[in-house]
Amino acid sequence: MADNKLYDVLGVSRNASDGEIKKSYRRLAKEFHPDKNPEAGDKFKEISYAYEVLSDPKKRQVYDKYGLKGMQQGAQDGFAGDSLFSHLFGGGLFGGFGGFGGPHRRRHKGEDTVHPLKVSLEDLYNGKTSKLQLSKNVICGACKGKGGRSENFEQCPGCKGRGFKVVYHQIAPGMAQQIQSECTDCLGDGILIKEKDRCTTCRGKKVCNETKILEVHIDKGMKDGQKIFFRGEGDQQPDIEPGDVIIILQEKRHEVYQRSGDDLLLTRTISLTEALCGFNFILKQLDGRDLLVKHPPGEVVKPGDLKAVMGEGMPLYKNPFEKGNLYITFEITFPENNFADEEALRGLEGMLPPRPAFVLPEGDNVEEVELHQFDAASDKGAHGSREAYASDDEDHMHGPGIQCAHQ
Repeated sequence: MADNKLYDVLGVSRNASDGEIKKSYRRLAKEFHPDKNPEAGDKFKEISYAYEVLSDPKKRQVYDKYGLKGMQQGAQDGFAGDSLFSHLFGGGLFGGFGGFGGPHRRRHKGEDTVHPLKVSLEDLYNGKTSKLQLSKNVICGACKGKGGRSENFEQCPGCKGRGFKVVYHQIAPGMAQQIQSECTDCLGDGILIKEKDRCTTCRGKKVCNETKILEVHIDKGMKDGQKIFFRGEGDQQPDIEPGDVIIILQEKRHEVYQRSGDDLLLTRTISLTEALCGFNFILKQLDGRDLLVKHPPGEVVKPGDLKAVMGEGMPLYKNPFEKGNLYITFEITFPENNFADEEALRGLEGMLPPRPAFVLPEGDNVEEVELHQFDAASDKGAHGSREAYASDDEDHMHGPGIQCAHQ
């Protein structure tokens, strides 16, 4: 059977034209507008919804084909019924109109609780179990979340038991905007509990505070910013699905290592002798092992060279037997000035590759100059001289001999 409920609300036939639908809506909207008829809020809502659907050719086509039930259950022909209901009524009509919502409304989910957890690079390398103390609201066990003796509950007169209030503002002739907000009298419960009837455990709040210890398992290879979820461990409220507790890992800075994905990076400073003649040093790995790093004599290490130790990086997440690499960047410390006498330097020069041959050009145009250590903070060099000359030139050009012409 065809679904004619929306047509009946507007008092038109199924074959009514767009003009007839619009004319009927304007007549009914004036008659049942909340400004003139405050008790007709639900009726005005039904009229507005019916016009919303039937005045739109695409929505009307969907309604004619699938009816109200089809529109509510899915999104046919590109029209999402659920989104329209949510837009107009904040999650569905509350009784009285075709049986929308009611027991079939989806249970709302509470807000998630987010906790940052600072962890060291060692924790992410080796894995760790941390205990987190969590304070949260739980359903009161004494009244089972009712807040008191239910037989003495009273319907909130402010919202008539709906838990929310709707305020209408006329924005144009025949058109109104509705604003829905939580009822301040009952705080969204829809009921009022007298003081003498309130639960003595929760004092009518329906929830109690409880401290719980969560064990947070940090797996090997986890990364900075990674989230660990505890489903349903958030604050509890009656008729609301508890949210999640989300732990966000925050990696603390390490004194030696830096992490890059699954690799480890570090910078090592060696002497010039080590760079030329080889070296050995011990590196403490994040799991406590001592790694002997060796470099053979004769293989020269230059400043900025990058060397790799394969398989000594971070464990791979969910595959901890595989690891990334360890990369070491080398910096070279050169000896101080006059570290050896002339005889020792000649001996050193004899061991090093020969320096390029130098031939002094003939003639009188060769002028010998000296090199000085440059200090950017105190030595302006040639730039300072040019600035001085420029300053003198400016004073000369802007002196009393030159004046601007005035008309």
